[in-house]
Amino acid sequence: MGLEIERKFLLPDVPDGLIREGVLTVLSKQRIDQTYLAIDEQQEVRVRRLVDAATGGVEYTHTFKAGNGLSREEIEYGITPGIYEQLTSGRELVPLTKDRITARWGDRVVEIDCYDQIRLTVLEVEFDSIEEAHAFAPPAWFGRDISSERQYSNKTVWRELQNRGLAE
Repeated sequence: MGLEIERKFLLPDVPDGLIREGVLTVLSKQRIDQTYLAIDEQQEVRVRRLVDAATGGVEYTHTFKAGNGLSREEIEYGITPGIYEQLTSGRELVPLTKDRITARWGDRVVEIDCYDQIRLTVLEVEFDSIEEAHAFAPPAWFGRDISSERQYSNKTVWRELQNRGLAE
């Protein structure tokens, strides 16, 4: 099982200006539909449909994560479109949808998620060690560090979306 070590920041705006100014260099853009199949406080199982904005290519993934906050265990692998459909169809689940910009900022790669169903833009930075993550000094434009704030986790946002969808 791999270890995912990342910090998340609440961007005040979509980063179009930073891209125009050359602060960020876009490496790729993806459209992501994300659906959770099982969630509890310590673990999650999800599937994703990822569409590459440049090529239109589609990938499907299945992911297991354990833990919360800065460091989590993660197993992710590709699945076929047929398996994805079997796991998501007939369940009346609303996928969490977002656009992901993967960009270079200096010598780092960052991922910026711009959500559709809620007003939220999050920047993620991954690290090789917990020490490196703690030592990282983000620039002011990253916004507030929300790495430990569960209300901004994808699974929390997805749960709220399901509750909203059932109420409508």
